[in-house]
Amino acid sequence: MKIDFTKNTDGLIPAIIQDAITKNVLMLGYMNKEAYEKTLDTKRVTFFSRTKQRLWTKGEESGNFLNLVEIKNDCDNDTLLISVNPEGPTCHKGSDTCWNETNKQGFGFLSELEKIISERKENQANSESYVASLFRSGLNKIAQKVGEEAVEVIIEAKDENDDLFLNESADLLFHFLILLQAKGYVLNDIVAVLKRRHK
Repeated sequence: MKIDFTKNTDGLIPAIIQDAITKNVLMLGYMNKEAYEKTLDTKRVTFFSRTKQRLWTKGEESGNFLNLVEIKNDCDNDTLLISVNPEGPTCHKGSDTCWNETNKQGFGFLSELEKIISERKENQANSESYVASLFRSGLNKIAQKVGEEAVEVIIEAKDENDDLFLNESADLLFHFLILLQAKGYVLNDIVAVLKRRHK
C-alpha cells in the first residue's frame, strides 16, 4: 500500500476510524509512518498524538482498544480509512463515538421506517394512519397480516410477474417490522440472533 506521509510538513495523515460491523465513524486521529507500522504490527490502532507528541495506542490507559480489521488508502494516498472492532466506548468522554452517538447498526431506509412505525405505535390513539390502526387492533391482527402477506409472497414467487413478487415482498417486510415492534423488538434484535448463529 502506497501512503504519502510527506504531503504535510509534520508527516501526519488523517486516519478515519470506522466500526467494521456497523460502518459508523467512531473518531478521527492522525498517523505518521511509525504509528501506521505499529498498528500493522500489533493489530491495535496507534496514532501520533499531537498533544502528547508521541505514539499513542488507543486504549493504552482505558483498555478500550481499537482492534484492526482492515486499512484502506484513499485516491490521493494521504488519508486512511481504518475498519476496527472496538472494545468499549471510543471517545475519552465515555461515548461510543467522538460525536456522542450510539454505535448501533443502521439499515438505511429500513431504520427510518422503523422510526416511523415506532412513532405511530406511541401515538396510536391519536393517529388515523394504517399502522396506528393495526396497533389498536392488537397482536393477533398484526400476526394475521404477516401470515397473509407471507402466503401472497409464496403465491407470487411461483408466477412470472416480478413486479407483483417484489410488491408482496415489500408488504411482508413492512408488516413484519410492525409485528417486531408489537412484540417489543427491532431489526437489531434479529441481527443479533443471526450473528450468534453465524459463530
